[in-house]
Amino acid sequence: MPSPIIRPLRPDERAAWDPLWQGYLTFYGATVAPEVTDLTFARLHDASEPMHALVAERDGAVIGLVHYIFHRSTWTAGPYCYLQDLFTAQAARGQGVGRALIEAVYAAAREAGASRVYWLTQEANVTARALYDTLADRPGFIQYRKVL
Repeated sequence: MPSPIIRPLRPDERAAWDPLWQGYLTFYGATVAPEVTDLTFARLHDASEPMHALVAERDGAVIGLVHYIFHRSTWTAGPYCYLQDLFTAQAARGQGVGRALIEAVYAAAREAGASRVYWLTQEANVTARALYDTLADRPGFIQYRKVL
């Protein structure tokens, strides 16, 4: 299987992005209002936003996505990079797509002067965690959240 091409999501690729985005939301049992999805897609293409999107492409088809956000930190001069969303189409799983997308975020973060890339996943997501354990350290922090 050839390695996927990792590249920025283009503004004309909404139809290719939507099924992956909806698949990601479904995987986590989440829903997002259509207007928020519209806003998210627009933000991913707004140069003034710290949000970015890369896709994995193979044989002309978009088979994976990653969204990441740069933000300031009180601990470093440069930014941190939060890898917010990562999803691979079911038929492309186990073929190195997720790894390639994460490594592309690492490269983008280095280029931006970020000192770290970090992300969250559910404890029960054992398949993804098996990959993540080969790519990053788990620092032992626990997330607390209050929905407002």
